[in-house]
Amino acid sequence: MKAHRAHENAGAHPLSGIRVLVGRARHQAGALSAELRKLGAAVIEIPFIEIRKPKSFKPLDSALRNLQSYDWLILTSVNGVQAMWERLEKLKLARVIKRRQGNEATEGLRVAAIGPSTQKALDQRGLKVDVVPKEYVAEAVVRSLKKKVKGKRVLLVRAKVARDVIPRELRKAGAEVDVVEAYKTMVPKFSRTLLRAALKNPRHCPHVITFTSSSTVRNFVGLLGGLRSTVQALYASRGRGRPHHTILLASIGPITSSTLRELGLKADIAAKEYTIPGLVEAIVKNAARPVTR
Repeated sequence: MKAHRAHENAGAHPLSGIRVLVGRARHQAGALSAELRKLGAAVIEIPFIEIRKPKSFKPLDSALRNLQSYDWLILTSVNGVQAMWERLEKLKLARVIKRRQGNEATEGLRVAAIGPSTQKALDQRGLKVDVVPKEYVAEAVVRSLKKKVKGKRVLLVRAKVARDVIPRELRKAGAEVDVVEAYKTMVPKFSRTLLRAALKNPRHCPHVITFTSSSTVRNFVGLLGGLRSTVQALYASRGRGRPHHTILLASIGPITSSTLRELGLKADIAAKEYTIPGLVEAIVKNAARPVTR
């Protein structure tokens, strides 16, 4: 992308003429896509991740039926909140968890959310959030809780595959931690053809590709057939009459950026605030700058 675009479109549509590939799960792509479109971007939605139910809800249901035995409940994603709440309603326990939070006679159940989106999802369901770390990553959750959980029972509701930072470090801090699967993430096979076609077509090839989690990074590489094929695809647009076009990779936060590096890629754009608005802001600030790889 040429640097003069930033000056020409510095008004209400700073992303005019810029194509952005959004790789969030389909049911979650809307918020990011809508914000980008407001700013003039042409949005391409090809999910790198698909959210599915776990093979069994028995572990989650068992934990929810025994919420009275827990001191802390930790949620690390909106997907986790949604899955947990569906089970609470099915088990007719939604009112129970609210009473457990509001019990003045005891310390009650305290809730920690990894970031503002997760907090909002809990707020919308009438649950009080006691702790939201300043940085929206697992390490910050640990820093916020490690002095509060000694001798306490903690329930962590999350995806089947996730980093073990929270349970490992809270156990070191003296907590008894139960981890239950609320959902699992899969690679959407139907995206493989769509993604490869988009990267090969000069008219549809994105200027920016967004990554909102480590899973989206790993699945993106998997959809393209591995790192070598991914690198080839990212550079393929050169020599097609657009020698200055380089695809920028935009990351929502440090863990996602670290996964890109781990797989041999680079976060050209990194959000300072690890949220969807923060990612959009970073894209606006950086999308028009020239990039040298």
